[in-house]
This record gives sequence, structure tokens and C-alpha cells, in this order.
Amino acid sequence: MRLDKFDLNLLVVLDALLEERNVTRAAERLHIGQSAASAALGRLRDYFGDSLMVQVGRRMELTPLARSLAQPVRDALLSARTAIAIRPEYEPAAFKRVFSIAASDYMLDVMLATAVRSLASTAPGIRLNIRRTPYDVMEAFERGTIDLLIMPEQYASRLQHPQAEILRDEHVCMMCAEAARGIETLTLEEYFERGHVAIRLGDDGTLAFEEWFLPRYGRQRRVECTVDQFSVAPLLVTGTERIVTMHRRMAEEMNRRFAVKLFPAPFAMEQLCEVMVWPRYLDEDPAHRWLRSAILSAGELTASFQD
Repeated sequence: MRLDKFDLNLLVVLDALLEERNVTRAAERLHIGQSAASAALGRLRDYFGDSLMVQVGRRMELTPLARSLAQPVRDALLSARTAIAIRPEYEPAAFKRVFSIAASDYMLDVMLATAVRSLASTAPGIRLNIRRTPYDVMEAFERGTIDLLIMPEQYASRLQHPQAEILRDEHVCMMCAEAARGIETLTLEEYFERGHVAIRLGDDGTLAFEEWFLPRYGRQRRVECTVDQFSVAPLLVTGTERIVTMHRRMAEEMNRRFAVKLFPAPFAMEQLCEVMVWPRYLDEDPAHRWLRSAILSAGELTASFQD
């Protein structure tokens, strides 16, 4: 198909070439011969009047024009895929779609599980692939492998895509109930004297939390263990003198199941604000819009139970 004298089939090849920066790898990704990929690159160079990729030493580098084309080309292809997937029937019970959601186990525990249970009856044709937030979340999101991303607002602000707040939570401290025997109020001095279990989400999650303390108190916590899941926190403080600082909603649920004790955090910290982010090209997709609404409703229901 041609649009303004441009063969739209070349967009798929262009996207692969711009990302791989290698004709052989682009051909393998598209399951076509290297000669076909080279011929497509030649046609693209003729159309744009630009080399697009040039040899620099042993690697290929994109020209300034090629770099400027990368995001618009990807957005165009993702929008096209969405348009093809949309069906004229928009009743939730008739939806048949697969959505990929990236979120922490904290969000799954306090809110997403409620939405999943609701969808089982209202939209049985929707399948959700829920995964933990990957370390390369920005790249994965931009590549279109994640349909919905749920993460703290301070990280989501880096993404120039639509987003909406879904819940807020405050910080509390959790200790082994035996180790906390006799402690009525956790002081800041006691907090710093004990070892800590730190929740590390992403490559810089723990570092960001530690840097919060240093300029305010002139000292850092003594982190003795790090983990990338909230759900195992009680297991890592039980039988120790350690403290884990986490979010109230999940901590209160754990307090009902484990021999732990909760204390208000002995410092003032802004509430956690969790937001959901979705790709621009899915903003008007009816099925995705309905999914977002269902998740927002689950967040409101969760908040009403907590209040």
C-alpha cells in the first residue's frame, strides 16, 4: 500500500533498522533475507534523500534525520496495530484482548488483585499478563511491550505519555514482634541504630531512598539486606532486630498474617503516589479505556475499605 507515494510496508523495515542499527539483525528480526533488507534500506535512502545509517568504525550510526524519525515511525506502527485489533463490538463481555501490565507486587496485593477478580466476571475475554516492573522499564514501555504501567509518580514523570493517579499511601515501619517487645514508639535514633531491609525497585530504587535521608538528617540507614519484592518483607525481619520501611496498606495486611509489629515512621515523608501510565497510541482504544476505568474503580474501592 502506498500513501503519498511512500510504500507503507517500508515502515516496518525502517523501524527495525532504526532500532537494530544493523541490516543483518533487522533482517533476522523481520524474518526476511539480508538482501531484501538491504534493498529496502536503499529505497528508504532514495525516498528520504538521506543515508539514514552510516558506518562509523565497526558500527552503524543513525543520521540526525534517522534519529528524528525513530519515535514517529514507532508511534505510527503501534497505532496501526491498535486500529487493526479494535473490533466494532465494545461490550465488555465481548472483549477478547490480551493486555500486558507491569506493576510491583505491592500494587498487585493492594489493588490489582481486586480488579482482576472483577474482570473475571465482567470481561471474561480479557487476559492479563501481569509482570513485575522490569529494570529496563522505559525502553520496554517505549517499544510497546507494556500496555499499562503502574509505578510511583516520581518515576512516571519521566514518561511523556498519558497517566492518571490511582492511589496514595503513607510509610510505616515493620519489625519482628519479639524484637519490638516493650517498644511503644519508634524514635528516629532507634530507627538509625538498627539494621534495615530495603526494598529495591529498579536499578536506582534503594539509592534514591537513601539519598532522601542524607541531606535531612546527615546520616544514612544501615542497609543489611535488599530485596526487589515487598511481599517477602515480613520473612526478612522475623527473628531479627531489623526494620523494613514500607507502605501502610500492604503492611497492615501483613500484620494480620505474620508475627510483626508496625510503627508510624519517625520522620515526615511525602505520601507515595502511584499512577498508571499508558502509551499515547492506546489513549482512545475502547477496550484499553475500559480496562483503565476498571482499575481506577478498584483503586477507589480499595481506598474506601482502608478509610
